Amino acid sequence: MSFGECTITLQDVAYQLGLPVDGRYVSGFLTDFHVYIDGGRPAWQWFHELLGVLPLANQIQKFAVNCTWFQETFGECPEGADEETVRRFARAYIMMLLGTQLFADKSGNRIHIRWLPFVARLEEMGSYNWGSAALAWLYRCMCRVANRHVVKLAGPLQLLQSWIFWRFPGFRPAGYDAFSWPLASRWSGYNPGISEKGPRVQMARLKIDLLQARDFIWMPYSTPDVLQVVHPEVLEPRHTMLWWCVTSLIYFAVVEWHQVDRVLPQFGGVQPPPHPALNIDFLMSQEASERLCP
Repeated sequence: MSFGECTITLQDVAYQLGLPVDGRYVSGFLTDFHVYIDGGRPAWQWFHELLGVLPLANQIQKFAVNCTWFQETFGECPEGADEETVRRFARAYIMMLLGTQLFADKSGNRIHIRWLPFVARLEEMGSYNWGSAALAWLYRCMCRVANRHVVKLAGPLQLLQSWIFWRFPGFRPAGYDAFSWPLASRWSGYNPGISEKGPRVQMARLKIDLLQARDFIWMPYSTPDVLQVVHPEVLEPRHTMLWWCVTSLIYFAVVEWHQVDRVLPQFGGVQPPPHPALNIDFLMSQEASERLCP
């Protein structure tokens, strides 16, 4: 921007989505996935054991299952279901949440079975760094879409949209003044019509070209009305100290860099002349094949 750099950080992930930003890496060995999963057991056999049912062949694309199958099969947990049935529905719901919201691909309608090792141990789901992984995936998707030949954007787009609305008041839709926790839920009812897409895009581009420093809110989370709805655990020092860290963000083979040293005003700091941006092209070159990455 003409007034300085700004970006989505782990702080935004914590406030907007309420996700943990520390914990175990969301990663794993996906090469020959069917061989190495859970000690050599066939992946689809494990799928059946964890979810109690297998999709038909026409619902499977490589190691991904159509989202419609999940919705039709696990749309509503039966009343009075036993504990094992509830756990199966919980696993399916979490896989849908991960595959269509936080780590969606451009299709938006497939769920990869890479999540089996995670949902197999439901009690450990909270020990993973989901916030860092989601931000890594968003960074990578935004990098990809910068290529003029790429026409669709994947990733946690609700995070991107909410970050824009919270920090750029001029882009906010009218009528969404009330908010609760997590902050991204503020815009849950927002659904712009496609009939005005052309003029809306042109107007947004013009607004971006005319942006001034006064049009950006550096610290939107410091107001009392925001602090009173935030979950108190988010503000614990063991979490907040990570917002300032210049570190790697990891999501399977995706490795991105959290360069908050270039956006210190977002944390109430004064921005000195930044060092040259870290070149991580060598990390992106490691993301070789589709079977290794999302």
